[in-house]
Amino acid sequence: MDLTRIGIAELRRRYAADGVPVTLTVIKKLRADGRAGARELADELSARRADLGQERRRVTRLWRLERELATRGHARIAGLDEVGMGPLAGPVIAAAVVLPLGSALLGLDDSKKLRPEARESLAREIRDSALEVTLGTVEADEIDRVNIYRAGQLAMRRALAALAAPPDAAVVDGRRVPDLPCHQVAVVGGDARVASIAAASVVAKVHRDALMRELDARHPGYGFARHMGYSTPEHFEALRRLGPSPIHRRSFEPVRLLCPTP
Repeated sequence: MDLTRIGIAELRRRYAADGVPVTLTVIKKLRADGRAGARELADELSARRADLGQERRRVTRLWRLERELATRGHARIAGLDEVGMGPLAGPVIAAAVVLPLGSALLGLDDSKKLRPEARESLAREIRDSALEVTLGTVEADEIDRVNIYRAGQLAMRRALAALAAPPDAAVVDGRRVPDLPCHQVAVVGGDARVASIAAASVVAKVHRDALMRELDARHPGYGFARHMGYSTPEHFEALRRLGPSPIHRRSFEPVRLLCPTP
């Protein structure tokens, strides 16, 4: 195709949009074009292609642990992670995600590092490509009974138990989870280092944020849709003014001190 016969605006429409694959042949033709706009577009596309290659290599490295487990005979591997350990209100949510080994989920990372829009888009992509996704929940009153550390473990056990069949292995963020029905590997900082754990962190975070927006409608005035139950000046002010809601964790010190139980 003779690109010199195509206007610069049309070339940009065809090749500059995100997600449009661009071959080296197109870039070479644009570089050879006598128009400055074509050469400028070639530079942009070349840089984007380089960034895409770097991102693919980064995501490939995230699969290192799962590939090692697969060589030991663990074919079905679940990533486990929980969110909502720090908030003063709302549940702890854990996700178990079983992905095809080596899934090319570009942008996959620790959910805390991603913008909300990117997180939600990635969560949809994870669910579309996963072999199975399940969730485990521990509500605020149960957190108060068992303590937050055990609640996180319980949420992960529930997420894993909800899978149609136990996986051959589980990769877990942080410390080991007692009483899992399969081999497990715990990785500190795993949500940024291990693909399956990162996927679980994204799914759990997106689900919990959506749930907190729903709970905001049921318990208005606290701002749950904005701070997701975390400690913020707005949240503290609402607690002083309204007292604790049914979804507040009364065992957490800020809630206990601001709203003492008679």
